[in-house]
Amino acid sequence: MSDFNHQPVLLNEALASLNIRPAGVYIDATFGRGGHSRAILQQLNEAGRLIAFDQDPQAVEFARQHFAGEPRLTIEHCNFNQVASVVEQFGLVGKIDGVLMDLGVSSPQLDDAERGFSFLRSGPLDMRMDTAQGETAAQWLARVKPVDLVNVLKRYGEEKFARRIATAIVERREQQAITETGDLAEIISNAIPVKATYTKGRHKHPATRSFQAIRIYVNQELRAIEQGLKGAASVLAKGGRLSVISFHSLEDRIVKRFMRDISSRPKLPAGLPVMEADIEVPFRLVGKPVVAGEQELKQNPRARSARLRVLERRT
Repeated sequence: MSDFNHQPVLLNEALASLNIRPAGVYIDATFGRGGHSRAILQQLNEAGRLIAFDQDPQAVEFARQHFAGEPRLTIEHCNFNQVASVVEQFGLVGKIDGVLMDLGVSSPQLDDAERGFSFLRSGPLDMRMDTAQGETAAQWLARVKPVDLVNVLKRYGEEKFARRIATAIVERREQQAITETGDLAEIISNAIPVKATYTKGRHKHPATRSFQAIRIYVNQELRAIEQGLKGAASVLAKGGRLSVISFHSLEDRIVKRFMRDISSRPKLPAGLPVMEADIEVPFRLVGKPVVAGEQELKQNPRARSARLRVLERRT
């Protein structure tokens, strides 16, 4: 299957959650290979507009090639944490009818060994979403302090063998530089006890958690999510919706907490002449978290961890 025909996780549910108006203005904050953008454009008329974001140069180039004749689409090469500033430049603050954020790593990124995301295909240990800037995973691993490496593996990978893995990485780098994903995956696998419950005879590769942790740190993904959520909410029109698909607990906790807090009335000190019930809250949660159905799970097992949460601006 080509990139162009790839269907994103929870596609129909995400489109429904946006409550798309044909002449509306929408944002695809994570363009990837355009699956969501293509589907949104199909529901827009000639007056509709879509602004897409992606920090991956390959994704931006894909958009410019495959959507070259699409005047309703504007592609921006930047992280979605800049959504508010870009929308401000376009003069569209308060006029955005919907923002969609898919926080998963795209399949082309995982499948391309040269990008360094996969522990199943050996390639350069890069892991940067934006290959035009920033420090690679190999460069970071070459200099990181052992205690900081342990903290990253624990915090972003929830890796219970973080200390053993960090020790193994430090010992190896003292002998030779770690520059290939295959080498790193082997170091991690050898550092984990054979009897570890999630490594032998289970679906997860022993390097899964560590690769996730390093990727999140190198790209500062969680900080970007926090900034992106705030920015997206700030540009919505009345009735506009923010729909977010997350794939692991770290992301989902950030999304859940943000949406809960922004849609809740503030706690007021006792004795104030204002009742909490009298305070108008500008946002509301839309329904409960949406998960993939049985049919989608059969076609795409990766969808099993996906969660779609939706927020709407009321005022």
